[in-house]
Amino acid sequence: MIAIKDLSFRYAGAEKNALSGINLEIPDGDFLGIIGSSGAGKSTLTYALNGVVPHHYAGDFYGSVLINGLDTVDAGTENLSRQVGSVFQDIDGQMVASVVEDEILFGLENFAVDHTEIEGRLTEALAAAGIPELRKRAISTLSGGQKQKAAIAAITALRPRIIVLDEPSGELDPRSSRKIFEYLKELNEQHGITIVVVEQKIMLLCEFAKRLAVMEGGVLVRHGAVGEVLQRPDILESAGVNIPRVTTLGERLREKGLYSGALPHDLPQAQLMMKDVLDAKEARRAAL
Repeated sequence: MIAIKDLSFRYAGAEKNALSGINLEIPDGDFLGIIGSSGAGKSTLTYALNGVVPHHYAGDFYGSVLINGLDTVDAGTENLSRQVGSVFQDIDGQMVASVVEDEILFGLENFAVDHTEIEGRLTEALAAAGIPELRKRAISTLSGGQKQKAAIAAITALRPRIIVLDEPSGELDPRSSRKIFEYLKELNEQHGITIVVVEQKIMLLCEFAKRLAVMEGGVLVRHGAVGEVLQRPDILESAGVNIPRVTTLGERLREKGLYSGALPHDLPQAQLMMKDVLDAKEARRAAL
């Protein structure tokens, strides 16, 4: 479990806080999406989860972040990395090897995994990521989506309890983006891994995440179940988040008095909404 209490952080030399008064609990097995406009503090929040803040970025750190009972200030980054696997926005900057196989082996060897387990973990991670055929491929020859999967495979081979990703679909086309999220869903549902992902593509988050956290100006302005958060589109719009078009449609129908149910956040829910609207219209026509 991740427990964040009264967290504030200001980078050294900065005029204002990057994070202010964050209180958030992320239970085991959660799939949390973090959204907000540029500069909202999303990446800094992920840095606080994996210990990059405050161990690698100097600044004023207040409050606490506990990762399965480990205080990120007191625990070293090596201990934290055994709990939290991180996939950063700059995938190329994260890679340390030139071949996919070596990228995965690097972490396993540095974590002193018993040599009798290494081959099994390597092949299992590649298979789970759906890239066993890329084992001997040079990383420089991979597509953006393949690099993402290789990075995630390198992390899952270490068997962390939590995976934190910063905009994993940022440079990907819609098809590749979806494949990444389908893989994250599999890790979450079948292996019980807690997923925390910063993402700009709101429809992906609404389909795959269980909960959303909305950031604005370093402050957590709203969090909860996806459907619950989307019932206040005004808060999302104020935070610079482009809400799903189906949610906007529901909001407009509400304003015209044509719909009074929960706002949809995916196509199946939108279809049900439109059925209600059309059925109500037909009932009014029959009553005339």
